[in-house]
Amino acid sequence: MKVNKLNIIILLGLIAIIGILVLQLLWTRQAYTIEEKKFSQKSHIALLEVSKKLYEGTNNELPGDNPVQKVSNDYYVVNINNDFDPKILEFYLKAEFAKVNIATDFEYAMYNCQSDEMVYGNYVSYSDKDAAPQKVYFPKHKNLVYYFAVRFPNETSYLFSSLKFWFVLTIALIVILLIYVYSIFTILQQKKYSELQRDFINNMTHEFKTPLSSILIASHYLSKQPQIRSDEKLDKYTGIIIAQSNKLNAHIEKVLNIAKSDNSALVLHKERTELIAVIRNAVESIHLKYPETKVSIEAQRSEYHIAADAFHFTNIVYNLIDNSVKYCEKTPEITIRITEESDKLRIAFVDNGVGISGKNISFIFDKFFRISNSRSNEVTGFGLGLYYVKKICVLHHWKIVPSANPDGGLTMTLIMPK
Repeated sequence: MKVNKLNIIILLGLIAIIGILVLQLLWTRQAYTIEEKKFSQKSHIALLEVSKKLYEGTNNELPGDNPVQKVSNDYYVVNINNDFDPKILEFYLKAEFAKVNIATDFEYAMYNCQSDEMVYGNYVSYSDKDAAPQKVYFPKHKNLVYYFAVRFPNETSYLFSSLKFWFVLTIALIVILLIYVYSIFTILQQKKYSELQRDFINNMTHEFKTPLSSILIASHYLSKQPQIRSDEKLDKYTGIIIAQSNKLNAHIEKVLNIAKSDNSALVLHKERTELIAVIRNAVESIHLKYPETKVSIEAQRSEYHIAADAFHFTNIVYNLIDNSVKYCEKTPEITIRITEESDKLRIAFVDNGVGISGKNISFIFDKFFRISNSRSNEVTGFGLGLYYVKKICVLHHWKIVPSANPDGGLTMTLIMPK
C-alpha cells in the first residue's frame, strides 16, 4: 500500500519533537546531577575552611584526614578535635558559605560531651529572617568527640531554582509538542473533511451531467422539428432551454476542473505569449456574451511578451472581465491598464462595478466564497472563478492584488515578470 507523504512527514515531525524532548529531559537531569555535585563540593570547601579557622589560635594541629563527612545528600558532619564556641561556629559558617555562593537556609548542631547528645545550635534563614527554628533530630556519631553537624533542609528546592532556564525550556518544548499534536489532529480532520467534500462534489456533478446530457440531446432534437421552428414561442423556449443547459453544463465543468486540480497538480504549458493579443481575444468573447460592455486597453507599447500558459492566461483575463460585468449595476466600463517597471509588468483591470467592502476583500479568492450585496442574488455561479484565477497565478509565480477604487468599483492587478 502506498504510504501518504503527509503521514510520513507528520510521523517524522512527531518523532523528532519527542526525541528532542527526551534529550532535553536527559540534559536537565544531567544538569541537576552536575549542580548537586557542585553544591556538595562547595559545601565541603566551606566546611573545611570552617574547621581550619576553628583550629586557628589553638595548640592543636589540623588532622591529616579530611574532617568533613557527607552522611546524606543534605547532611554533613565535621570532626574537630578541639573545643569551640557555638557563636564563633555560626559566624564562620555564614562567612564561608557566602564566599562559595551558598545562599540557602541551613541549620547546625554540636556534640555535647557532658550530656552525650547533640545540642541544636540554630536555624539560619536567607529567605525569611523571622523564620522559627525548625528543630530536627541530629543523630550522634561514634568515635567522634568534638564535632558539629550541618543540614541543608531546602537543598533540593535550591538546586531546582538554579535550573530555572532548563525547566522553562523543557516546559516550552512540552507546550510545542502539545501544539504540534493538536495542529496535526486539526490538519487530519480538515483533510478528511476536504476529501469528503471533494468526493461529494465529484459525485454530485457527475450525477448532474447525466440528466443534463439527456436534456441537451432532447432539446437539440426538438429545436430541429418543423413544428417547433414554425411556432415562434416554442422555438424561443427551446432556445432558452438549450442556452441555460449549456450554462449549467459550463458551471459543472468548472466545478469538475477545480476538484481535479485540487486532487492532482495542474501542469502548465508555458510558451512565449503575446499579452495584448490574448486580452483582445478574451474581450471579443465578452462582447459576444455582453454586447453592451465597454472595454478599453491602455498600454505604452503595442506588444508585450510573457512566458505563460496561453489557455489558462486567457481564462484568467476572461474571468476577471466577466466578474466586472456581472457585478455592475450600470453599463459596464472596464479599463485594462498595462504599465511597466524595471523587471515587471502590471495589468490592472479597473471596473465601475458595485465594489467590495474592506472586510471581505481578503476572502474573495476562497473557494465557494460569494459576497452578499445588491447583485449577488442575480448573479449565477459557485464562487469558483476567482479561486481558479488565484490558483493559476500562484502556479505562474505571479501576484494578484485586489483594491477598492476611491470612486467605486474594484481594481484587480496582475503583477508578473517581463
